[in-house]
Amino acid sequence: MINVANLSPSVNWLNHLPDDWGVTRLANVADIFFSNVDKHTIEGEIPVRLCNYVDVYRNDRITSDIEFMDASAEAREIERFQILIGDVLVTKDSEMPDDIAIPALVVESLPGVLCGYHLAMIRPRKHLVYGPYLAWLHSCKLFRSHYEANAVGVTRFGLSQADFKEARIPLPTLTEQHRIAAYLDKTCAAIDTAIEAKGRQLELLDALRKSIIHKAVTRGLDDSVELKDSGVEWIRLIPIHWRCEHLKRVSLKIQTGTTPPTENTEYYVDGTIPWFAPGCYDKGIYLEEPAKLINELAYHDNKLRLFPAQSIFLIGIGATIGKVAMTKIEASCNQQITGIVSRPEVSPKYMAYQMKIYEDIIPYISKYTTLPIMDQVKIGYLRVALPPRVEQEIIANYLDDKMQQIAKLESSLQNQISSLEGYCKSLIHECVTGKRRITEKDLKDQYG
Repeated sequence: MINVANLSPSVNWLNHLPDDWGVTRLANVADIFFSNVDKHTIEGEIPVRLCNYVDVYRNDRITSDIEFMDASAEAREIERFQILIGDVLVTKDSEMPDDIAIPALVVESLPGVLCGYHLAMIRPRKHLVYGPYLAWLHSCKLFRSHYEANAVGVTRFGLSQADFKEARIPLPTLTEQHRIAAYLDKTCAAIDTAIEAKGRQLELLDALRKSIIHKAVTRGLDDSVELKDSGVEWIRLIPIHWRCEHLKRVSLKIQTGTTPPTENTEYYVDGTIPWFAPGCYDKGIYLEEPAKLINELAYHDNKLRLFPAQSIFLIGIGATIGKVAMTKIEASCNQQITGIVSRPEVSPKYMAYQMKIYEDIIPYISKYTTLPIMDQVKIGYLRVALPPRVEQEIIANYLDDKMQQIAKLESSLQNQISSLEGYCKSLIHECVTGKRRITEKDLKDQYG
């Protein structure tokens, strides 16, 4: 065991472990392997499956439910890197140092599945340390601070074998390790189940939001009104006094945005003009936080296109194609976004809600090469359902109220999820640092 008085300040927390716990190097209780098995299939080698970085990063447990990648390996690699029940697989590099050493526990026998590249395989010496306990320890943010402090890199950070071997671990008795792991297994599984249930509630609210918007901007608010065929597949029936038009017929301008040259840093000093990019969108009707603020020099140099307040910004290319929101004030956007300025007879907010029904449709009707694209010409030919202007305002106000109600429910659920996630992290921390001692009674109480 190690004398904690001689440890560096970065692991001062080890000074506050229970008196009957020890501290030791990870290498004293486990073997650490860095895999060099890559993702290629080479003729003459033995077919295998690889447990890769994403399999570990996205899963707490490694099971047969995961679709492992097909590859090949030499016999010596298979002998060395075959994963076994109780092994802890850990990510050994990351784009950020605080997102490194993420663990997953092997809980099933998986013949022919090897530990892949970019992973460390920690194999506990079973008479000294329990694999599930090591996995929970690596789930503790405080413990992983050792890896964060030692990660080296610029655009991508990595750990050496020595960083793993020299990691100081708190070491209760094997019996207590088993109790800690069993307690966390059951308690955190219950928390995960609760989080998943709330996640499903969020999905239902999102579906409700879309349904309310679609009904309001295609059928209106009066269920008794006579309907007619709109001639548009995804709009279908509309009130008899409504009309369908191409978007370009009811718009003053449909134009893509611009990005001022970033090498001209003058454009980005003391900026006051909001400039939006696809990353600025959420589920709301308004754009809130711009990606950048750009100054008027860029506009005067014809490097920036301005759109008036209440313009509709539609993403026309990329993974988030079709997303729609509107501006509160005069603003600009990048070239992935098309700005739409409505004519006076159209309520901009109603039109923004109308365009929301296209968020799930545009990805399927856009031109597709390597990325889906919806150019401004094709956007102009989208069909929109229009009631009289007064009715547009009534519908927009109705939808504002409904969206606020849904947003309030979503916020409450998201806060509950955050609280549950925080409680789980706190519980792991307390258990693996000995602040909460797990007894046989605790385990019995879990089962009622």
